[in-house]
Amino acid sequence: MAKTSLKTDAKRSFLKQLDDQQKLINADILAYCSAFNKDIGRRYGDYSAEAAAAFTGLLGRGGKRIRGSLVMSSYKMFGGTNESMILQAARAVEMLHAYILMIDDINDRSVMRRGAPAAHIALKEFHERHHLKDGSQHFGEAIAMNAALLGAHQAQIIMSQLDVEPEKRLAALTNLNSCLSVTVHGQFNDLFNEVVETVDRGAVENVLLWKTAYYTFMNPLQLGAILAGANGNTLELIRDYSLHAGRVFQITDDILGIFGEQFESGKSPLDDLREGKRTLLTIYALDNAPKPDAYFLETMMGNRKLTMAEFNRCREIIASSGALQFARDEAKTSADKARAVLKNSAQSWEGQGVAFLDGLVQFLVDRRR
Repeated sequence: MAKTSLKTDAKRSFLKQLDDQQKLINADILAYCSAFNKDIGRRYGDYSAEAAAAFTGLLGRGGKRIRGSLVMSSYKMFGGTNESMILQAARAVEMLHAYILMIDDINDRSVMRRGAPAAHIALKEFHERHHLKDGSQHFGEAIAMNAALLGAHQAQIIMSQLDVEPEKRLAALTNLNSCLSVTVHGQFNDLFNEVVETVDRGAVENVLLWKTAYYTFMNPLQLGAILAGANGNTLELIRDYSLHAGRVFQITDDILGIFGEQFESGKSPLDDLREGKRTLLTIYALDNAPKPDAYFLETMMGNRKLTMAEFNRCREIIASSGALQFARDEAKTSADKARAVLKNSAQSWEGQGVAFLDGLVQFLVDRRR
């Protein structure tokens, strides 16, 4: 009972700190977006303003701001005190997140993001409302990709101007781009996994680590630590924690992608199967379900016209094969490993920061959206 209570307290503390930092980040981003949109319109005209608004619309739309919050928490955990500077760094990381989401939505042919049309869909609809020439789909995707790049370059400018010692700034920029480069390789694997004949567990694990762990956890945590002056063994321990925590995040996300309700996962529960997304859930089910069930699941994966009845049948196959329990067990194992890293680091890391990261793990295990 005491152990359960400690986990609940850690999660509650994490959510409180996340909420406080989310409010700071949201206020900063809204002010930035307003000034940015006005400046773009004044300097470059209506076309650029429309494109920039697609980026800032997604950026300002919300989200949990976990990545930005991790930047701030890590910075404070390792002794950082420049609150104005680290808030700018958090903004830059959230801008890079919006950039990646815009590209990812095109990759995945998603139509919704954060409760509203994806950027390329909104731009497609703009094309249609104004009766412009050529294809609206191509226009929407082309403008969205370039708007995403605009946001990414602006984020890099913010990072290059942070009020911190030049050597820390250079180390932070180098580490940031190194992590993002690994993320791209994770995305390559994710897309290839959807179209090749066979996908083994190793290929799925590459996506779990390269695409999610590096991007969502290692990048912001190491960034904040570097800006605070940490290096060497500290960054290695952050890496170890991040790989385990990132695995929990993605496995849970994949579970929610199929077994969560639409309001819980933030997207249609049919999306992952329609994309043919290969996860621990699906490869386990394909290997362990009875052959007729495995064949049905295989034929439904990547079916853009998947019906709700077919989706429900796929969900039954995945659950009855043992894949759902297998995935939950894998997430728990990784959560325990992440906590072990924290336990081994507790003596040299600031206590409130350790509690925040411990609460984050519990939040990932328990999350419903």
